[in-house]
Amino acid sequence: MLKHPTADKLRDMYLYVMAEDFLRPEVGTEELSFEDRFSLLVEKQWYAKKSAKASRLQARAGFRQRACLEDIEYSSDRNLSRKDVATLGSCLFIKQKFNVIISGKTGTGKSYLACALGSAACRHGYSSLYYRIPDLLTELAVARVDKKYLRLLDSLRKIKLLILDDIGLKPFDYDEARDLLEIAELRYNRTSTIFVSQIPHDKWYELFDDPTIADAFMDRVVHNSQILPLDSTVSMREIMAQKKLKVLDLMEE
Repeated sequence: MLKHPTADKLRDMYLYVMAEDFLRPEVGTEELSFEDRFSLLVEKQWYAKKSAKASRLQARAGFRQRACLEDIEYSSDRNLSRKDVATLGSCLFIKQKFNVIISGKTGTGKSYLACALGSAACRHGYSSLYYRIPDLLTELAVARVDKKYLRLLDSLRKIKLLILDDIGLKPFDYDEARDLLEIAELRYNRTSTIFVSQIPHDKWYELFDDPTIADAFMDRVVHNSQILPLDSTVSMREIMAQKKLKVLDLMEE
């Protein structure tokens, strides 16, 4: 008799999954003890909340592509180990406020790996944000003109995992270099950043005209970073395209 008022109270507390299961229990669960059934209700609600939060974080992150660690390719020439990916996928590096540098030529799957790690971070409850460096530098330049520069920097400071892709497509001018140094300084030993580049990190000095800014940036980025230099004789885009074609062939059979 009290079921509906109780369910209404649960909904009022935004415990919708608990309310639904309270009204329509799974077959067999009514025979469980109060403690066991209550634990089951709480567990379902907890998983639902975690899943919803992860979905929100992923939507806000703006990842370049949908990617997950389970789909990572481990061909012998990629220079990528399951152990390294599993360790990074645990997101302990975010807890320890370490960075990750992923480098490699076009087609080695750098962006995919970065987005997969970002997706894993969202599943662990960490806020994430993806930027291509050209887009970020343009946004910072516009924010400076609109008097919103400090607000944008502050928002970047708070993100638990920031992914900066396509570093080194062109050399940085003075303002761009200062912007990158400012971001590195704000995030140093506070949050984690994944840097993605076609250029090996030891060549990044050449992207900066001012050696002082280059030294300061590298000092705040490299020394607490895990380096992942990827390689592949075959483009990962080609491999993924072949997989999709095989799926289509199977569907047509």
